[in-house]
Amino acid sequence: MKEKLAVIVNPISGIGRQKKIEKILRDNLNHDLFDYTVLYTEYRHHGIELARQAVDAGTDCVVAVGGDGSVNDVVQGLRGSKVRLGIIPTGSGNGLARSLRLPLIPALAVRVLNQRFPVTIDTIDINNKILSVNAAGVGFDAYIARLMHAAKTRGLAAYTNLIVREYASYKNQDYTLTVDGKTLQRNAWLIAVANSQQYGNNLTVAPKAKLDDGLIDITILDRIPPDHLAITVPLAFTKLFDLSAHVEIMKARELTIEGNLDKWVNIDGEGENIGKTIHFKVLPASLRLYGRDTHTPLRQLQSSIDLLTNTSNSK
Repeated sequence: MKEKLAVIVNPISGIGRQKKIEKILRDNLNHDLFDYTVLYTEYRHHGIELARQAVDAGTDCVVAVGGDGSVNDVVQGLRGSKVRLGIIPTGSGNGLARSLRLPLIPALAVRVLNQRFPVTIDTIDINNKILSVNAAGVGFDAYIARLMHAAKTRGLAAYTNLIVREYASYKNQDYTLTVDGKTLQRNAWLIAVANSQQYGNNLTVAPKAKLDDGLIDITILDRIPPDHLAITVPLAFTKLFDLSAHVEIMKARELTIEGNLDKWVNIDGEGENIGKTIHFKVLPASLRLYGRDTHTPLRQLQSSIDLLTNTSNSK
């Protein structure tokens, strides 16, 4: 029996590779295995509603086409169900897709779906209200996510411009952390709460994090002096961030952060107004998805030497 797919597309996500998704699905999805419907989001968080409707309709797998924020919306809609998540990454960062070692070329990501390789990972519950599947945090990253929430343009260039513009003026803040029952005081520029290793674009904030270890990785970052940036930034792109003198990393099952004065939290790349006190709790093995069998080289997913050329032409 064929599986039922609901493919939820964010038409304004990332850098526009999602615009040809219907052709990519026609050309690359195994139609002997799947029947599918393509749905387009029309407003912020519409993906949550569409995913819930797909669950109620008996869908077997809901595929998110977009970036980490689009994936997060679908995950919210799948919460409490056994419906699988699929990912076709078309965002600007694609942190979760990169952590799962999914191909960033949409046609190859569709062919990964054809493998139907089952994977189960953790999620992080925030204030019994919303889930994070990739990385959350308070401080500077939440501030940038808040600014991006109101920005007219998306993508890596927009993020980079905001970071450069706001870096010098953003100051450390005092936080009270309760880590598995132990209270700590920290003056921090940023506190990341990570399920995977990276924010996106291989910017690694928690190099030892694992998606299925039943633990949250907490990265506490002091403000990096400008003259240390040339040394510290490369560490974040080489999975050596924990070697920096400005970084403290710990693991926990539960974390409460008090002192989040502006109330904003970065949740999988999107700014959300949550509150001054935020409680994070890992939900082990709470999300089922179709991932990649990493024993299968990407070249074996290509049916012909022309696949990459055809994909490029379809953009």
